[in-house]
Amino acid sequence: MATLAAILDELEAFYGRPPRPALRDPYLLILHRLSGYPQSDTNCDRGYAALKAEVGTAPEAIFGAPQAQLAAALRAGGILPELRAERLREVAARVHRDFGGTLKPLLKQPVKAAVKVLQSFPTLGAAGAEKILLFNGIPVAAVPSNCPHVPLRLGFGSGGSHWAAGYKSAQNAIQRGLPGDAAGQLRAYLLFKRHGQELCKANRPLCAACPLRAACRYYASSVA
Repeated sequence: MATLAAILDELEAFYGRPPRPALRDPYLLILHRLSGYPQSDTNCDRGYAALKAEVGTAPEAIFGAPQAQLAAALRAGGILPELRAERLREVAARVHRDFGGTLKPLLKQPVKAAVKVLQSFPTLGAAGAEKILLFNGIPVAAVPSNCPHVPLRLGFGSGGSHWAAGYKSAQNAIQRGLPGDAAGQLRAYLLFKRHGQELCKANRPLCAACPLRAACRYYASSVA
């Protein structure tokens, strides 16, 4: 079995070096997540851009905006704009009231404590909370929530019928392969996500075009 470092080198040679995430602020990342539905990079990017242009992202701007104005902006990000507007107002009001307008102090807390607080925001599970910490340079072996199958197919962790078990298994494998290395863990996160979006899709993966066929357990057992 190829090492995690070797797999990441192969992916980087194929896709190029992943760019550093443009959005890192914890509060803004939560807004971005809630700006699109169904959640995808495209929907969230569109909804967030409209929110930023038409309402603003400051907590006071969001919880002070009329519900109709928020919903109108969020339509750019997909369906259920009214529900997402309510959630954004809830987040903004809480950040303003309980955190002084910023969630950045959470980054100085122990990882478990920070994850617990972040998970208390609407729709944000452990995977989303860990992503926020990782994007801010905290060594957490986060796994893209829609792509845990990528490392599992390559043999990093063991799969199963339960998403949570597969996620945790993949996370533990990445942690063992890249212990305490925030930069390496971020690189793994971004490359696994790109691979899951481009070729190693959850359904009907494009194995014939994959540069990792020789090292892939899924390919060896299911395709070859």
